[in-house]
Amino acid sequence: MDYLKIQEVAEKWGVSVRSAQLMCASGKIEGAVRFGRDWMIPKDAKKPMDGRTRLGRSQQDEDMPMLRKTPFLFMSDLFTQLGTADEVAKQYAYNNEMQILLEAEVAYFRGDIDKVYEYANYLFSKHSGFYAVISAGMMFAFCAIWKGDLEMWRRAKIHIAAAPAVTDEDRDIVSFSITAVDSMLYDVQNFPEWFKKGCFECLHKDSLPAASVFYAKYLYATAYAVATKEQQLEGVQGLSLMQLVTLIVEPLISWTQGYKILLAEAYLRLTCASIYRLCGNEEEAIQHIKRAISITLPDRFYGLLAEYGRTLGVLLEEQVMAVDPAAWEEIKVMAKVCTEGWSRLSGGVRGKTIVTTLTSKQRDVAKLASFGMSNKEIAAKLDMSLAGVKQALLAVSDKLGGVSRDRFAAYL
Repeated sequence: MDYLKIQEVAEKWGVSVRSAQLMCASGKIEGAVRFGRDWMIPKDAKKPMDGRTRLGRSQQDEDMPMLRKTPFLFMSDLFTQLGTADEVAKQYAYNNEMQILLEAEVAYFRGDIDKVYEYANYLFSKHSGFYAVISAGMMFAFCAIWKGDLEMWRRAKIHIAAAPAVTDEDRDIVSFSITAVDSMLYDVQNFPEWFKKGCFECLHKDSLPAASVFYAKYLYATAYAVATKEQQLEGVQGLSLMQLVTLIVEPLISWTQGYKILLAEAYLRLTCASIYRLCGNEEEAIQHIKRAISITLPDRFYGLLAEYGRTLGVLLEEQVMAVDPAAWEEIKVMAKVCTEGWSRLSGGVRGKTIVTTLTSKQRDVAKLASFGMSNKEIAAKLDMSLAGVKQALLAVSDKLGGVSRDRFAAYL
């Protein structure tokens, strides 16, 4: 069989080389073969129908199955090149549900929560396919976090649970998706055993990058619960478990980086940075933050960074400001909305009041105090004076209504 190079096909069909590459990667060109970084296309291959044209729309099947079996399309091999998010979404105009989900994810990563809500509602009203329903449920859950809406959160989990699962793999995806939703609020009570062990053989390979992201969040939440004595593990106390979590997350980062799964890498790096920061290793935290910024800023994925404003505080601000001060002004506004929404929702789910009036420094001091650290240990960990720690603790206690330091964790 005779083959053409990607540049020859692009010229023949009147498209950009990048568009032709995306057609190959998405399986739209029959017989296309990848050799290293290059694609070879059969000489007699037909140009795929463009779903954005009138003819394409008339011929497309709006209920085509998802081309990736994952509730997070951008955490797959569809997005491997910075600055191409909008172009990736446009390439799937021939698959209505897939394009809508891609556009919904882009909107979420950019902090446009109202648009995400509209997309999710559309998919539910359309009675979409299994993965579209799962993904729309996840989008609802993320909207609920930003809006602090407990009722929306509950509806999102109901939508996910009601997805039309047929196979055991489908049912495991449902369990995984509900687990992912819970991990966003540090709720680790009802996770399936296979997830707790990090054994994801039951999931389709397309879902593995997303699984790694939410597994890292699960480990972080578990270590945090142990450090604050909300969960008991024999022989483990303080930050000892938290310090071990990075030994698991770091290899996951290398794996996503090796396969250019960019969004999964960014999430893992920011989670790892949050862990390093809690453990007092700001140098390592900063390195991960810098890499995450380099991934997210080219596509204006400010909403993703805003998710971590609560856990990374000043470190995130300093690193973004050093690269793009204007971007930080937008991220700062989003981070405030996200933090306040998360706090309302988390408090509502757990029946607690999560305080949002603490400064970044006061929150750091309160967290370490809740881990059982002495004032002297906190001062050394945060490079503060002993007097500064005492002053921060007094301010925290005052803002929490006079509670003692052993109860700080309930309000954080």
